[in-house]
Amino acid sequence: MNVLSDNFAMFREGFLGTVELTALSAALALVLGTLIAAFRVSPVPALRIFGTAWVTLLRNTPLVLLFLAVTLGLPALGLKGWDSFWLAVMALGCYTSAFICEAIRSGINTVPVGQAEAARSIGMTFNQTLGQIVLPQAARTAIPPIGSLMIALAKNTAIASGFNVTELGSVQKTLNAASGYDIYVIFLWIAVCYIIITFTISGLFRLLENRLAVAR
Repeated sequence: MNVLSDNFAMFREGFLGTVELTALSAALALVLGTLIAAFRVSPVPALRIFGTAWVTLLRNTPLVLLFLAVTLGLPALGLKGWDSFWLAVMALGCYTSAFICEAIRSGINTVPVGQAEAARSIGMTFNQTLGQIVLPQAARTAIPPIGSLMIALAKNTAIASGFNVTELGSVQKTLNAASGYDIYVIFLWIAVCYIIITFTISGLFRLLENRLAVAR
């Protein structure tokens, strides 16, 4: 218990850092994932190829390698000035977007093709059909897997501690190096913090799922 009370400010900073990193990465992943999903079902071949390449590359690249590519690759390309926190948001957001894309695309596939055909028959464009007819219905199917991906994203933020980002993982590194606290007690309190975050995400998506559920 002493490790928490003696270092409460450090745990609070790590907790808030993890929440902020999760929230911003999730926002980037949802925007990119939805856009790439639209590319994947687009009638334009070039967009479909780009979407397929994005998903294939990022889904099969280990997250640590993506962190290294962003951290070392962008400065090498002359794109300097990004701090480690925003580089972590970029790595986590791009990585998760590939999985979000596939969750949304699986939801799109559950919408009967006849509805898109009916929308086009009355003159709606592809963007109008996708945005007003298909995606709202696909969301009902995609919400549960997206919720699971958001929970995985929160736990993946621990990798950012290896790249000088302040979050819960960095608390463990600092306390291990600077004190004689029992490492198992440190991990216990960090695990409690992660449980609070993941249970909150799970509850929010359960509420959203119930709100969008079709009454039977």
